[in-house]
This record gives sequence, structure tokens and C-alpha cells, in this order.
Amino acid sequence: MTVLFRNLRIYGYVAIMALSATVLGISAWFASIFLPHLHHDFSIFSLIPPSWTIFILIILLASSTPRIDAFFLFITDILWLTLAAWSSDSIGSTQCDALGNSRTSTKDGTISARSYCDLSKVVEAFSWATFCLLTLYFIFLISLASRSVSMGRPYIWGEDIRELPWFGQAPGWPGLGYAEYSSQHGARPGYPAPSSYSQYPTSGYGGNVIHQQPGHSLVIQPGMNGMPPTVQQVPSAR
Repeated sequence: MTVLFRNLRIYGYVAIMALSATVLGISAWFASIFLPHLHHDFSIFSLIPPSWTIFILIILLASSTPRIDAFFLFITDILWLTLAAWSSDSIGSTQCDALGNSRTSTKDGTISARSYCDLSKVVEAFSWATFCLLTLYFIFLISLASRSVSMGRPYIWGEDIRELPWFGQAPGWPGLGYAEYSSQHGARPGYPAPSSYSQYPTSGYGGNVIHQQPGHSLVIQPGMNGMPPTVQQVPSAR
């Protein structure tokens, strides 16, 4: 993993866990005042995505591969999309300020309808934000792994995710630029290395290499009495 990608991944996961912790706290309070008789289905489901997210991201930060990250992030993204859509459907286009001093029933009495509306809006907004962040990271992960495969790491999906580069960098630690990576590791499999090309043709004999000068022809004459052959560069006729 490059230093840049490592830091961005950690910061992104911490931000997602912070959003999840906020949603989990609000959802847990809703569950404590509504369950088991009011808003049963939504109160229970709203606890699942944030709890799952915090749990799985801690594990992924400890150890993961691009394939494992992609699989669990896809599942997590679906959970947050479901919660966001459900929250939007539940609260709808309600204007919290217009509720005034109205009250909402709970299992033990009532609470301010405006407070309940405001907190529901927070759950809705944070759910959509978490869904968008997970989707962006999922797209980046697929793109970075695919670029690593094209650079000669066909098994990157099963390797440690710390081997993934950021854009403009090569796979592996510490994340070299494309040009520096190519000069150290050669070209991709199936392609000739840059050093195998020469501006001018060469000829070899007896383990030696003669570089042909521009505008010249090589004339090789066999040696006499076991002597090595002689090589001359003669200007070409124009």
C-alpha cells in the first residue's frame, strides 16, 4: 500500500465509523423509547447497518485483501442504501419546524414531535452520506485493483490490500511513480522492457557487441591463422 492510499483509507474508514456511531446512538435511543410496540420494524433494522459497519471496518483495518474489502463493502453499502431509503420514506418531506409543540407517543408517554423529526432527519442524512462514501470507496477500490493488474500484478485481488497504490503510483511499498517503477521493474509481462531497445542496430560476434554508428555499414572480415575477425565501420554510399 502506498503511504497516501493507506492514510486515505484509514481516514475514510474513521469518518464512516463516526457517522455510523452517530446513527447507532440515535437508533438505540429510538429503540429504547419505542420498542416493542411502536415503530417495531424500523427501530430494529436501524440498529443493524451501523453496528455491522463498525464491526466489519475494524476487522478490515486489521487485515484484508482487495477482494475481501470489495465483498464486505458491497454488502455494507446495500444495508446503508436500505436504511437511507427507509428513513426518507418514514420522515418524508415533513418540515420539523412546522410541528410546533406537538407530541409523539412512546411506550412510556410522549416526546416532542419536533425533536423526533430532527433526529430522524439526522439519521436520514447520515445514512445517505455513509452510502455515498462507501460507494465512492468501492469504485476507487475496483479501479485501483484493475490498474494494478494492468501493471503486472495479476494476483493483486488476493494480496494484502497494503500493496494497492493510489492513482499515479505503482503497486507495492512505498508507492513509486509509474516512471520510476518501470525503470526498476521493467515493462509489464508480455511487453519488452524499455532497456531492450536501442536507437541504432547492433551486431555481435564472439560474445562482443558492436554498435553500428549512424550512416555506416559494418564490414566483418574473418581472421587469419586463428586470429579473431576484424570489424570495420564504413560510411554508407549515398
